[in-house]
Amino acid sequence: RVKKKLFNKVLIANRGEIAIRVMRACRELGIATAAVYSDADRSAIHVRYADEAHHIGGAAATDSYLQLERIVSVASDCGADAIHPGYGFLAEKAAFPDACDAAGIKFIGPPGSAMRALSSKLAARELARRNGVPVTPGSGAVDAGSAMQAAREIGFPVMLKPSGGGGGIGMKVVESEHELAAAIESTAQAARSAFGDATIYLERYVRSPRHIEIQVICDSHGHAVHLGERECSIQRRHQKIMEETPSPAITGELRAEMGAAAIRAAVAAGYVNAGTVEFIFSDGEFYFLEVNARLQVEHPITEAVTGIDLVKEQIRVAAGLELSFSQQDVIWHGHAIEMRINAEDPLRKFIPNPKRIARWVAPAGPGVRVDSGFGPGSDVPPNYDSLVAKLIVHGSDRAEAISRASRALREFVLVGPATTIPYHRAILENGDFRAGNLSTRFIEDHPQLIEQAKTFAADQSPFDYAPRSSCCARTRFGFPTASKRCTPSSRIPTRPSSSRTSPTATRCSCASGATRGRRRRGRCLRERSTATRSRSRAPGASWPRKPGWWRSATSSSAWCTAPHFFPVEPTSSWPKSWRSRSGARRHTSRTWRCSACPSPRRGVRRSTGRSSTPGRSRRCAAPPTP
Repeated sequence: RVKKKLFNKVLIANRGEIAIRVMRACRELGIATAAVYSDADRSAIHVRYADEAHHIGGAAATDSYLQLERIVSVASDCGADAIHPGYGFLAEKAAFPDACDAAGIKFIGPPGSAMRALSSKLAARELARRNGVPVTPGSGAVDAGSAMQAAREIGFPVMLKPSGGGGGIGMKVVESEHELAAAIESTAQAARSAFGDATIYLERYVRSPRHIEIQVICDSHGHAVHLGERECSIQRRHQKIMEETPSPAITGELRAEMGAAAIRAAVAAGYVNAGTVEFIFSDGEFYFLEVNARLQVEHPITEAVTGIDLVKEQIRVAAGLELSFSQQDVIWHGHAIEMRINAEDPLRKFIPNPKRIARWVAPAGPGVRVDSGFGPGSDVPPNYDSLVAKLIVHGSDRAEAISRASRALREFVLVGPATTIPYHRAILENGDFRAGNLSTRFIEDHPQLIEQAKTFAADQSPFDYAPRSSCCARTRFGFPTASKRCTPSSRIPTRPSSSRTSPTATRCSCASGATRGRRRRGRCLRERSTATRSRSRAPGASWPRKPGWWRSATSSSAWCTAPHFFPVEPTSSWPKSWRSRSGARRHTSRTWRCSACPSPRRGVRRSTGRSSTPGRSRRCAAPPTP
């Protein structure tokens, strides 16, 4: 019996790893996919993975992924009958599902009415309170005149929050009365510029709480199920960087109580599809925080412990089907941890580091999953979020999951942009983390993690095929330049020489001058010159096979050949393709085959003409090794 397709074609109004995640689910369900992309994402993996792709604007998000009308128009023109928003961008804009409904397109997410009911934190707090969900003591909307009285009633310290925003933007802790007036002004200004809404309110500040969220999913037939909690306390500047499930602090009874409270809040808002209800947890008590009306970044760890594909369930619910499971069917197995690998430099105050990825080897093995929209040769654009990959591990218990996460991070090869991989390794080795002593102030309370991350940054993955030493870790031409003495076998790039005749014309671009290597005018041609590289179609494209190509490349070769001489094997003649235009052979009697070049791509090395001693040829003409 042939099952009817849920949808014929789904357009994914997002980019990166979440776009590929949705496309994979659609492909398994037999649904065609359409991608959208900006100028910055023309060569992105999600564009190639989709069945079709459509350009929607410039590199800035405001010119592309935030263009609601343009995206809906593209979906209509390409024949898509559903749109998945992913997370971020337009995912929580109530106008998006309304526009889809007007165009006759299904929105794979909650209805606009539920989004509007939950978009204001003040309204969501009131909704939760009316339905028996615990909330922290707080106020309604306040201004400079009413804030002081409200703060005195709540009791200091208090937290100032914008009503219409999230992500920690504008949030401030006020410890005393004399700080309140200035904090209100700055919070209102930040809320107005970020969200277009200057409404703010007060909450009692809970010191060092845990951040716990409950995954819920509801269908249009009145069924609602929770899939347990996620521990999201490891945060930096109110942004999650590591999540795990189950939480080390939540018991089975407390999980059931929090899950029931989350379902009450979702049902009261008329919620349909997948969403997350967030709580803060302290001293055995939990308090409502907010509702995220979308699929969360950290949803894979819930999938790992429950075995439920949340994206497929989203698609089924949007198609009008009932949930494929009930609350009694949800069973949690083992422990899962997710680490967000960002293109940020933890050794330089986490500044973004968007660059081209020179080398990429994702970890593998039992219980390891990597979700990413990048690969070797991909450019990490500066226009969007710095998330490069999500590393998800699953173990039979928390100890095994931590051990597996440490192993996977050590195997992860990501050369090019600086990333948070060494910082995550430092967190996993921390004693308080291993003991489960977590709070939202974990990062602030452990400043030593930065120094520990420096040690892990110098550690090289066993899967990294380009040897490095402790000289430096900078890159040039997309490859690491770290070597104490650059040798041809290590294939370390150097700064091109300005002179061909100087015996020490080129020095290695390593940071330490005392350990700089040197090379002579005989240059290895294993890698093409900067000029030749810029004319090629793409990194790794084949060399031009025309007479004399090796002469132009010799003048600015990007590879160090110190100590200059290698054992070679004599050969009878140059290949036919390397003869001159007149057909005459070049250096027939002094041509040697380089034994340092990897088999089977062995190249040809020719003598300079000044020495006839075998093994003393100075220029390697080997084709580039992939």
